[in-house]
Amino acid sequence: MPELSSQAQEVFWAFNRAASGKPEEWHYLPAIAAALRAAADQVVPASPDMIPSLMMVRYRLLAIAAELEAQ
Repeated sequence: MPELSSQAQEVFWAFNRAASGKPEEWHYLPAIAAALRAAADQVVPASPDMIPSLMMVRYRLLAIAAELEAQ
């Protein structure tokens, strides 16, 4: 298993349980990352006057996506 943060592991495992029931389908990582990026854009779109707490949510979603893509 690649070294992932606990947040990225949780997203990965939740997806695999729902999608295939298999715990280690690594080829899904780019798809999961794309879904997280889309969620960040839709739920917390970037804007110049973004509330700091929302900015942190967006940052964390995008950080998980970047980590998954890097694997």
